[in-house]
Formats: sequence, C-alpha cells, structure tokens
Amino acid sequence: MEEKPFWVALQQTPGLGARRFLQLIKFFGSARTVWEAPERELLALEGLSRVAVSLVGWRRQVEPARMMASLAAAGIKVLTLAEEDYPLELKRIYDPPPVLYWRGSRLPGEGLKIAIVGTRRATAYGLKVAGELAADLAAAGAGVVSGLARGIDAAAHRGALKGGGLTWGILGCGVDVVYPREHRELYRQVMEHGAVISEFPPGTPPEAGHFPARNRIISGLAAGTVVVEAAARSGALITADLALEQNRDVFAVPGPITSRYSQGPHDLIKQGAKLVTGVADILEEYEPQSLLTLSPGEERAAIALNATEEKVLHGLQVTPTHLDTLMAATGLAPGELNTALLQLEMQQLIRRLPGGFYVRC
Repeated sequence: MEEKPFWVALQQTPGLGARRFLQLIKFFGSARTVWEAPERELLALEGLSRVAVSLVGWRRQVEPARMMASLAAAGIKVLTLAEEDYPLELKRIYDPPPVLYWRGSRLPGEGLKIAIVGTRRATAYGLKVAGELAADLAAAGAGVVSGLARGIDAAAHRGALKGGGLTWGILGCGVDVVYPREHRELYRQVMEHGAVISEFPPGTPPEAGHFPARNRIISGLAAGTVVVEAAARSGALITADLALEQNRDVFAVPGPITSRYSQGPHDLIKQGAKLVTGVADILEEYEPQSLLTLSPGEERAAIALNATEEKVLHGLQVTPTHLDTLMAATGLAPGELNTALLQLEMQQLIRRLPGGFYVRC
C-alpha cells in the first residue's frame, strides 16, 4: 500500500500532535513503519510513552485503507508533508501540519499569497477596506488567505472573489463542517476559486482551542499578513505574532482613534508593522515575478488592440503604476491616455486602483 493512508491514520491518533508525529516519522523512517511497529518498540520510546499507548489502542480500532476510502467518498482530499504539492512556504515553518485535508479546485501553489485577518465584529469601515484590499490584490495576481470567519475574514474572501482571483480558507474545524453556518454559499465559492483547508480531521467541531493552531497555517502560507481591524487582544494579533516568528511581513491598516478595533493595528504600526493605505503599500514589497499567473487553460483569448492601447498595456506591470508615471512613459496626451485606459479596463486587461494607480491583470 502507498504511504498516504498510514499518514492519515497516524495523524488521527488521539493525543498525537504535529511535533510528536514528526518525531515518530524521523525515528522509524516512514508512517507505515510507525503504524506497523511492534508494541514493545513503541512503548519503549523515551518521552513518548503516553502517545505510544494511545497509538497501540488506535491501531486496533481503525483500518488505514478504509479511512482513505471514506474520505474519498466524501469528496475530501488529503495532502501530506512528504508530497511535492505540499505548499513550500508552509513546509518551512517550525511546526508544519503533517496532514492537510482539503476540498476545492486548487491548492496554494507558487506565487504571492497575502493573508488578510481581523475581528469578527468588524465595522462598516473595516469590511470595506478588507474587501477592497482583497479585490485589488486578486486583480493584481496575488492570492488571498484568510480564516472564513465572520467579519474581516469573510470580507477578504468575498473581495478576492470579486477581484477574480484565488482565495483559500483555513479552518479551525473539519473541512466538512461549515462554520459559521451562514457561510455555506461562501464556502462553495471559495472551493470553486481555491480551497478550504484544515489540519483537523473531518467532523472536528470548531472548538476555541483549534483557532490558534489554525492561525499558524494562515500566516505560514502567506508572504505577508495584513491586519485590518483588531481589538487589543485578538486572534488576528496572534496571527501577526506568528507571522513575525515565521519571518513573514506584517502590515496594518490604520483606523479611527475612537474605535477599539483600531487599537490592534495601531499597536502593530508602533511596533514596526508597515502602515497600509492601499494595495500599492503591500505589492511594492514584492517582486512582480512572485505574483500568481493563470495556467494555459485559464488564459484569456487574444483581444485585438490598437497601437495606442498596445503602448499603454506595454507600459503597465502587475505591480501598481501611477497615472502620472504612465503618462511620462508613454508620452501620450491626457485625453488619449484616459481613452486607452478605459478601453483596456472594459476588456478586463487592466484594473484601476484607488489613488490613480493601474495594474495589468
């Protein structure tokens, strides 16, 4: 049998966390070898006696092949740390999840991914900012990662969908558990344009203790984490702290000083997080080559452009370019340039961003 069923069966052993899982793999060499190891060898492991007792009992109750068959029947896919498709960014964190369960159309691959997080009790301002940032990131070719919770998370996913990009929801429950329940349609849309992902086995309820562990995956998948709104003590700030520990960038959106949900971002800015007033503040930190690209099957059909439109399109990049810079580069008159930009935008070849910036889609 292949190794994957044994990774899944081993990962679901009660009381076996990610670090101890990897310790066992390192000691025995493979998940199957761990699963088939004699009881006396398992029970003799120094510092792992409790886990060994649990594993011995667990092996008597489950059959790895049947577990995999049940997952497949439920439309749930599995990715292990040993596979090439496992996201490289996540593989490099201190304690990567050995097994990821996912449902959807596309795993996070190469290219820039940005996490957007914040409070569940978001204000109208926070929802608007999160949605617009996500839409602009998506339009520029960056993927958006968040937690599919109420408030800022949901606004980020919806913004990414509006921007025509990819988005991934990282859960603190099983991928077959919709939480909150009113997000059922959002779950479906995220799966169509990315995936819902969890290290927790199917059927796992959304318990409070799961979310700090979930947050390390959100920050671990992304090159940078943007905190939009967060109170002084917030899960979003935990995600920002994890991002720093993982050597990732942290961004923060300022808000009204009278709002308690501005305190978290303002504290981060005081501590050195980059202040964000628009998507250009995020994208300028990364090379254009890091942005996501569509696969050949997803490329838009060729569109006939006139000479002026070709010139303007050639002058744009997937990082934001200001109108004044574009005018100087092309030598076009303002009216001629604006007409070409309008035509390109209508053909969805470019996107207009706040502040007079444009990006190539």
